[in-house]
Amino acid sequence: MKITAVRIFELKGTMEHNEDVFWEERLIRPIDIYPEHRAEGTTWMTVEQKGRLPITSYFVRIETDADVYGIGGPMPHNQAYVISTQLTPLLLGHDALAIERLWDRMYRAQIHGRKGVEMMAISVVDCALWDLKGKWYNAPVYELLGGPTRTEIPAYASALGYSIEPERVAERVKQMVADGYKATKWFFRDGPTDGKAGIERNLQLVRTLRESVGPDVDIMLDAWSSWDVPYTLQMARRLVEYAPRWIEEPVLADKIAQYAEIRAASPIPISGGEHEYTRWGIKQLLDARAVDVMQADIYWCGGISETQKICALASAYDIPLIPHGHSTPASAHLIAAWPEPTTPLLEYLIKWNEIHQYFLATPLKPINGVVTLPTAPGLGMELDEDKMESKREISF
Repeated sequence: MKITAVRIFELKGTMEHNEDVFWEERLIRPIDIYPEHRAEGTTWMTVEQKGRLPITSYFVRIETDADVYGIGGPMPHNQAYVISTQLTPLLLGHDALAIERLWDRMYRAQIHGRKGVEMMAISVVDCALWDLKGKWYNAPVYELLGGPTRTEIPAYASALGYSIEPERVAERVKQMVADGYKATKWFFRDGPTDGKAGIERNLQLVRTLRESVGPDVDIMLDAWSSWDVPYTLQMARRLVEYAPRWIEEPVLADKIAQYAEIRAASPIPISGGEHEYTRWGIKQLLDARAVDVMQADIYWCGGISETQKICALASAYDIPLIPHGHSTPASAHLIAAWPEPTTPLLEYLIKWNEIHQYFLATPLKPINGVVTLPTAPGLGMELDEDKMESKREISF
């Protein structure tokens, strides 16, 4: 079965919601050490209208001479460009089922793109190929990967985009628990350049979370690569009384030695790996004993093919892999193929995954805090034409 076409589609639509503002707050960013960026609001994420959120997404469709196709996405424009201009020539005319061969050729061709946009583009293609393979064999992808090891996966509620005003935090996190979630992750807005007031705001966030949910719900905390070693250790010592499950990405991804230093001294477990790529990058974190929880993103680190290898590595080090939640379908299928100690949880970004699944005909969402595995062939990436205000094929 040969690949005959690699097509990129731009979809536009409008998601309706019941909130005054969909993106209420943003997370801290590494660039926020500069005052002009620290003062920026949420407009870098998306432009909003009251009750209506415009969405533009790009998807790839890989077609074959057997009339079987696979879909990958959503992705931003720059990844679509890489697929169209650099990866498509490596795919056309080749066996669509030989995914390992296709991945290796794409990787070797991107000698200057081992991380970042190019690897993310490879990831999208790889996931589309697995969707295609599942359809060809009339099986959900988790079966092709060796699963299922279970039929239900617990999800944790990731609160990116939610206000961190104490009253609203208490209201929202109590609702998450009422919705069945037994764990939730929240995002800091302050870091080393925000002084004592910033430290107090961080402490207040975590204090509010613990007081609101009680002792039996896990709370996780994300610094999004924006802290440093002294600040992280100071915060960890002050936060330990609230028993967080982990502090996520305390420093920039390339600071592997600093990750290890923090992990060795912190009274709170450390997670990371979201912004790392391929088995080789992840192995550096594992060899350094840098994290307690690995969080490679399937749609960024190299796709399902590469995350399978990362799972094998992580299991050899007794480090659990909880994939960063870019794609709920890909995460669910990957997680279901591995034993629970290796892949114990699914991250569900309540706002972000609503956007990423908006154009899907069968979005995969937790019910009572649990994702039930789909049984349809592939990854469940069919698109809903009724949600598209416009659809156009693009080329570069």
